[in-house]
Amino acid sequence: MPTPEDSAQRGHSARRKDNILPLDSATWSRILELVRKENPGLVRNWFDTMEPRPLTNGVIQVKVSTIAQLNFCQTQCQQAFTAAAQAVTGRLVMVSFHCDRLAGGGVFTDTDQLMQLNPDYTFDNFVKGPCNELAHAACVAVAGNPGKAGYNPLFIHGGVGLGKTHLLQAVCQQVIEKQPQARILFLSCDSFINQFISAVENSEMSQFRHRYRGVDMLVIDDIHFLAGKDRTQDEFFHTFNTLHDMHKQIILSADCPPSEIPELEERLVSRFNSGLVARIDKPGYETRVAILQKKARLRNLAISDEVLRYVARVIDSNTRELEGALTRMQGMAAISGGTIDMDLARAALGDVAVPKRTTVQRIIEVITGYYGVKPADIQSKKRFRSIAFPRQVGMYLARKHTHCSLEEIGGYFGGRDHSTVLHAIRAVEDMLATDQNTARQIADLENRLTQ
Repeated sequence: MPTPEDSAQRGHSARRKDNILPLDSATWSRILELVRKENPGLVRNWFDTMEPRPLTNGVIQVKVSTIAQLNFCQTQCQQAFTAAAQAVTGRLVMVSFHCDRLAGGGVFTDTDQLMQLNPDYTFDNFVKGPCNELAHAACVAVAGNPGKAGYNPLFIHGGVGLGKTHLLQAVCQQVIEKQPQARILFLSCDSFINQFISAVENSEMSQFRHRYRGVDMLVIDDIHFLAGKDRTQDEFFHTFNTLHDMHKQIILSADCPPSEIPELEERLVSRFNSGLVARIDKPGYETRVAILQKKARLRNLAISDEVLRYVARVIDSNTRELEGALTRMQGMAAISGGTIDMDLARAALGDVAVPKRTTVQRIIEVITGYYGVKPADIQSKKRFRSIAFPRQVGMYLARKHTHCSLEEIGGYFGGRDHSTVLHAIRAVEDMLATDQNTARQIADLENRLTQ
């Protein structure tokens, strides 16, 4: 005779089974199709490798292959996939992502959370050319044998948007794929500075040093922001020596070679030059075409070589600008329901590039009128987003469409230094690569500059 406990257990099992519903491949395909239709800017070709699990307790668990893919999905795709799943299934469900490679080490930020690496930033997706051959080869060698490849430290320098961050993240992703237990710290120089200041103020230097000197690989982007930070430079010098003495890999990037970083201690210049210093230059025409072809394939975009070559002729600056052009065309095609042809490309980019005779004064005049702010606000120290964003856009346009140096641009925008201007330019370029609304605003402003 069954006991009450047996009956309760059977009831619990029945409820658990009732909460698990199969998810057939046709339903998942429809979910993917809807995500691609409604969110073209998010689409990646590796979406086809995702493995959905049965619908359990209202949640569709989706397995991805790498930690970088997991970070991308969790931060960028959760809402889009959940909305698509609800529309297709007619149920109030949620989509969640997971990866089997989370045990052990990983790529960490200053708060010991897994770093949000861009899954597109792999060696396979990096376009090699005469402009970046040495830097690429060195990064591949380091990723294959960190700390022992003969390039320690590895110092990569070049202008904005040329692929430095891509290569740094590609190294991190390959090392983690091959050595899951490796502990990697990848962060911006700004983060290092802020964490150091916080540790000093809160008497936590012991924890700070343990965190930064206990890694297998330290990767810092934009190390030139150490300029003029004497106490931070001293701390980084000792961190560098500790890791180097233990044969731990150090990779750094900057916008100029070590000897040209202003107010950098000579002993750090010497350390940075002691390994391999590799420069990345602006991509040539054929490399720009290859970059566009690679980026278009990554987004599953059908674009003719004629259109891509047109874009490569109009935009001769850097990879981020090329990505921004693709985002702009993709957004316009999605809105109009058309294809990306020459007519759309010309409408998106303009028949000719904005002339270099554009002045910073003219740019300030256009952005203040466009965003409804005062010139005095643009040049002030105010940091409200309604003012800070137009200011960043103005610096970006000034760098792109005038011959002014970073220091000169900073002078027009309230006496800001070159590092602040560089940060603003990169912030806008990052948004251009992913945000269609920002791309449309920039296109609008550039059209106004030509009128």
